[in-house]
Amino acid sequence: MSSVLLAATGPQPVIPDFGTVSSCVRDNGLFCVDWFTANFSSMFGPALVQHVRLTVIAVGVGFLIAFPLALLAHFRRRLVKPLGGLTSFLYTIPPMALFTLLVPVFGLSVLTAEIALVSYTLMVLFKSSLTGLGEVPEEVRRAGEGMGLTRREILWRIELPLALPAVISGLRVATVTTISVVEVAAFIIDQGLGSPIIQGLQSPFNTQFIGAGLLAVALALAADGLIVLVGRLLTPWARTRRTV
Repeated sequence: MSSVLLAATGPQPVIPDFGTVSSCVRDNGLFCVDWFTANFSSMFGPALVQHVRLTVIAVGVGFLIAFPLALLAHFRRRLVKPLGGLTSFLYTIPPMALFTLLVPVFGLSVLTAEIALVSYTLMVLFKSSLTGLGEVPEEVRRAGEGMGLTRREILWRIELPLALPAVISGLRVATVTTISVVEVAAFIIDQGLGSPIIQGLQSPFNTQFIGAGLLAVALALAADGLIVLVGRLLTPWARTRRTV
């Protein structure tokens, strides 16, 4: 009789055995706060730190590549289309497909994940930087020339400050996008919040993958808010201009 009941109800969720459990954990509730807090330091905390590290490295390296390319294209306009086309092409490759192509070369490693993550930041950072530089009014440049500024001085004292809001907007988009793609990277490296999400879906234990998902959302919101705050501190003139 029991085998018939099991066959009728199908496979049951495998609840992790952590000793004495609450009724929420025993019944596989939607989100068990007690289990989440009890396992934060051992599971979610380290995964969150790994997620942040992978994101910061990817966005940082991506910016160090994309911004000089945008400067180069700004001064050599014939490079805009080829560089823009290359970064756009990399952005259009599905994450799992790119990971699959890179694994035979670099293996199941952090390097593989970071190469893919960096490639997804290039288009946004390149185009936002190039757009910001290109939107500087020509009369402002001519005014700088009239003041006796060299081309390099015009770049550092006029163009870059005025392009900064666009650059920061690109950083916001690239950061939030990378945070989401890092979750997919858990299929090749056991790091980041994607790891407990995948493990939870295989159980399936609701609290594990929902908790990791909520942390990923919170991380994206916090990172976006932090970049906005830094942008406002770096561009006080833009805020003043909007309030006038």
